[in-house]
Amino acid sequence: MDVIVITNAVGIYAEGLSEDNSIVGGKSFYFGKIDKEFPEIDDERYNLRCNRILKYLADKLDLSGYEKDDIAVVIGTTNSGIEEFETSDNKHHAELGNPAEFLQKYLGLNNYAASVSTACTSGIKAFAAARRLLENDVCKAVIAGGIDTLASMPIYGFDALEVLSHEKTNPFSKNRSGISIGEAGALFLLEKNKDGIKIMGIGETSDAYHSATPDPEGVQAAKAIQIALEDAGLMPKDIDYINLHGTGTISNDLMEANAVYKVFGSSVPASSTKPVTGHCLGAAASIETFFCYEILKGLRGIPEHIYDGEYDESLPKINLAGKNLPSNDVKVCMCNAFGFGGTNAVLVLGK
Repeated sequence: MDVIVITNAVGIYAEGLSEDNSIVGGKSFYFGKIDKEFPEIDDERYNLRCNRILKYLADKLDLSGYEKDDIAVVIGTTNSGIEEFETSDNKHHAELGNPAEFLQKYLGLNNYAASVSTACTSGIKAFAAARRLLENDVCKAVIAGGIDTLASMPIYGFDALEVLSHEKTNPFSKNRSGISIGEAGALFLLEKNKDGIKIMGIGETSDAYHSATPDPEGVQAAKAIQIALEDAGLMPKDIDYINLHGTGTISNDLMEANAVYKVFGSSVPASSTKPVTGHCLGAAASIETFFCYEILKGLRGIPEHIYDGEYDESLPKINLAGKNLPSNDVKVCMCNAFGFGGTNAVLVLGK
């Protein structure tokens, strides 16, 4: 059986949340905005902030050893070009396939290219598609990842749903009041039978419960976790760290605490990194997978779960990671993603 691995990866994200009252009609919310400007792209069809970030990341990927026909592209996204579409007459800006098409064109590639848009699970779904491409010999390598940038339309939508927090997001706290939206991008080079971080397992399910609210019991979310474990040939005790979806909304944290506790009890260190990056929507699972990749590479420790320390005791007690946890013994990480429409996806990575 082929072993699919990540041989190199790059990512960019906001390293902290900042207050902004300029996006939603004078209301003040916290956002994770990347504090960097990126050069314009000459072709107006592709001159989007999301593509400028992808170009920045792609320039850091090592693609040596491959011909242009060898490499496919799969990019997860949800908001690509929406902000620019609203302020221009360029219909191409609103095409969700634009980032994958741009990346293929920019790198001069001639193989398969597609975007995946399944809300917050897009990044892990991109890995699932990439794995199938490699297993079926459609290509020799895949650039997989996710990108999303801040856009006023979805932010207004979250405000209408009353799930934006006026404070920094505070997941699993009894005082939590919602999400902080962010932007990020991450790209991974996936190859077969080489040295790298292994794609050990992927689990995918659907709630079919509600378009914008997860099943509070987390039944299908827990099933996605179990499918990922079975796909990896692992037991719950084999997971060393879980990167939680951890949005900070009342409904998501209830669902995820129930799902994680069903499988792991309170045994595995877990944290949400959204208090640092914000909720990056279509790029959330990608940047959080990037954190897991860096942990397994020994480039960072287990991220502390940053919140006010007042755990919601009405939730089952999962093991939120504290400060300075050693990562030397971390051999297997799990990344959770649960999105609108009841889409659930879980990824297991290992050394």
